[in-house]
This record gives sequence, C-alpha cells and structure tokens, in this order.
Amino acid sequence: MSHDLFEAARAAMSFAHAPYSKFPVGAAIRAEDGKIYAGANIENLSFPQGWCAEPTAISHMIMAGNKKIVEMAVIAEKLPLCPPCGGCRQKIAEFATAKTPIYLCDETGVKKTMTMEELLPHSFATDILG
Repeated sequence: MSHDLFEAARAAMSFAHAPYSKFPVGAAIRAEDGKIYAGANIENLSFPQGWCAEPTAISHMIMAGNKKIVEMAVIAEKLPLCPPCGGCRQKIAEFATAKTPIYLCDETGVKKTMTMEELLPHSFATDILG
C-alpha cells in the first residue's frame, strides 16, 4: 500500500519550488478516508519563510476536510531516506498517532519505515494540551 504514497510523493517533488536551497522534497499523506494528499517544498526569498513539503501536504488534507494522517511518505531528491525536519515532525504529530507509519524513500521506493513516536518521542500531545 505504501507504493502509491511513494509515487505521489515523488510526483509532488517535481513541483518543488526550491531555487535557493536546490533541495526538492515531496511528501504524500493517506488520510482516514483513503485519499492521498501530496505536497512539495515551496521556498521564497525571505528564507526560511517558505513551506516544507510535509505541511504543504497537510494543508491539502485539511482543506479537503480530513484531519487524520494514516500514513505518510517523504522523499528528497538529494538525500535518500530524508526524514521530516524537527518542526515538521510536530506538525505531523498534530494529525497522526504515535504508531502512524512514516515511510522514508529514495528514488526507487520506500526504504525505511518509522513510527511517529520514533521520529518524535516527546511530542506535544494534543489530548493533553487541548
């Protein structure tokens, strides 16, 4: 099932706007309704005020009316098995569970699976804070 997420993340990466970092990234989410939402990083000259691929995909999911990440794939053109950055990990945790699988990819497919808990073991828990 993760192969379609990989394909969506790789396709999204081709839309990255990364003229400053030259580091295209793509991400794809499967939401609770089974639909896939993808995003790419979008930079702007006021570095670092752009968007990473993961929150871009999250925003597509939210705007479609979904609120739960069932699984996610991430791919970066220049760094195989690139995990989400620290800030994105907390953004993902907002809509995922500790057991949500995050697939780290290279140009050929999913190479490593981590849980959200492994990526961010001490995230802010939304059920505690609000």
